[in-house]
Amino acid sequence: MDVVELNRIAVQEAARVVELARDGDWARDTPCAGWDLRRLVAHMTAQHHGFAAAARGRGGELGYWREAEEEAEPARAHRAAADAVLSAFAEPGVPQREFVLPELGGGFAGRTAIGFHLVDYVVHAWDVAAALGVRLRLADEVCLAALAVARRVPTDPTGRGPGFAFAPALKVPEGAGPLEETLRLLGREPEAWPGTGV
Repeated sequence: MDVVELNRIAVQEAARVVELARDGDWARDTPCAGWDLRRLVAHMTAQHHGFAAAARGRGGELGYWREAEEEAEPARAHRAAADAVLSAFAEPGVPQREFVLPELGGGFAGRTAIGFHLVDYVVHAWDVAAALGVRLRLADEVCLAALAVARRVPTDPTGRGPGFAFAPALKVPEGAGPLEETLRLLGREPEAWPGTGV
């Protein structure tokens, strides 16, 4: 499968776990330090809209990346945003376009940018699953593709931690599977969030 299809699978799984949340769940803590589930899903929703805009040559317009102040129906808003980004990525020639991604400081080849989106939604799908205490359902090939991207993320501690996209990388134990390795490389502690099957 190509990166567009692998990303589609990750995004659909993220939407599935978001839709498991009930009214009383939105204040739950998540593995994203300082973010409850409502804030995490607002971030995911905004990122979908931003990447959809980037796929259509409008990634530099910061309004597309802005999080909603207070979404009455977070799961519904997230599903609409997921559908929007999947539609944008499915357009002919998208992997060959340049995506402007302001948070990452510039333009990237479409295939590379979709890879960034893929790893983000593998990890955020796990974040949501961890907050809700449910199992994630992702095929190994999706996790392996995410791992390939995660291994290329710089580990310089001056660019990790509060205020940055990722927490400091954690040690990966021998024998870790691709999802666990991805999570640890991006600063997540699977053992602190039982129930997800990692």
